[in-house]
This record gives sequence, C-alpha cells and structure tokens, in this order.
Amino acid sequence: MGGGLLWYVAYGSNLFAERFACYLAGGTPEGGQRHYTGCRDASPARAERAVTLPGGIYFALTSLTWGGGMAFYDPDLPGHAAARAYLLTREQFCDVMSQEMRREVGEDPDLSEVLNGGHGGRRQLGPGRYETVVNVGEEGGHPMLTFTSPHGADRAELNAPTAPYLMMLGNGLREAHGWPAAQTALYLSERPGARGAWTADSVAALLGAR
Repeated sequence: MGGGLLWYVAYGSNLFAERFACYLAGGTPEGGQRHYTGCRDASPARAERAVTLPGGIYFALTSLTWGGGMAFYDPDLPGHAAARAYLLTREQFCDVMSQEMRREVGEDPDLSEVLNGGHGGRRQLGPGRYETVVNVGEEGGHPMLTFTSPHGADRAELNAPTAPYLMMLGNGLREAHGWPAAQTALYLSERPGARGAWTADSVAALLGAR
C-alpha cells in the first residue's frame, strides 16, 4: 500500500498543524487540558495538503479536552467538509488513532478491511467516539483515512462547541485552506450542533476580522 504510507485526514482541531504536532511528538496543545504521549515515530508528516470531502461535520457529545461538542465527520450530510491531510506511516496513523481513542500507543490494528474497501470502506474498532475508521479516497497513490463516530448526525446527541475549540478549528481552517475569517465563521456556524448556538458574527469575533 504505497510503501506503508497513508493520509490521515483531519477535520477537527487537528486541522491546526501546531496542535497535530502534539499527536506526533507529544505535548499539551495551547488551550487544551490533555497531554498527548506522541507516536513511537515522532517524525513530522511527510507532506500535508488541504482537501475537501463529500459530506459534512457536526458537533456532538462533550469533549473531555475542550468541553462542549466535538467535531465528527458524516459522509451522508449534504455539502462538503473542509479537511487537512497529513501523510504518515501506517504505524504513525495507528498511534494517532490510539490517542484519539484514548488507548495506549503501540497497537497496530488490522486496517486491511477499510483499506481494501476503497472509498467508503469502514471498520468499527469499538463503540467509542472516534473508533470507526473510514476510507475517504486516495491521493497520490496513497489511501486517505479518517475516524469518526459509528453513526451519523441523525442519531447524534448534538452539542454546541466551546469558544476555545471553535478558535482551534477556525485557525486550522484558515491555515490549511487560506480562508478569511468571514468564510471560516460562516462554515463553522452552519454545522449541526453549532447552528443556533453560534452565529457567523460571533465566530468571526473569536477569529478576528481579517
């Protein structure tokens, strides 16, 4: 499979490269409350790029790191989800996944089912929040994988995100996609879970008007 490399596709707070670096090298992201152990191989991503996925994100449940709703990807939502892909080794991807699942790093689950399933293939590794791996396509000969909830927005316990979490997502979107604050704010405020609790103006105020 492409020399063992694959793309980890981030659509939440790991859109922001500085935060994602904590998953690779270990550390506590600014504004967060959780220390990440990092990967067995702490090397930076081989490449990164902005990508857009069919579907959308929604905010649900309560984050133990940020408080408020967390971002989840649902390929069946209308529209598109703005994301950022990081090219990692399969071992690094597994360690990032373990940290998202709040498991110890060092376990390499069998990903053959989701990899061989092509675009849309998935494997549920557990019942938890980010324990379902989804194949979202291919880029440069390498598969693109992300993880999300085992069910979609229609069955989710929607919950509005907190200001620090929205700021992290907003900074990541602007960094990865080069969006101005107004476009970023409109995108985030219209996601299920945020809609009605946040307006485009209130999110833009968090990000600054640039």
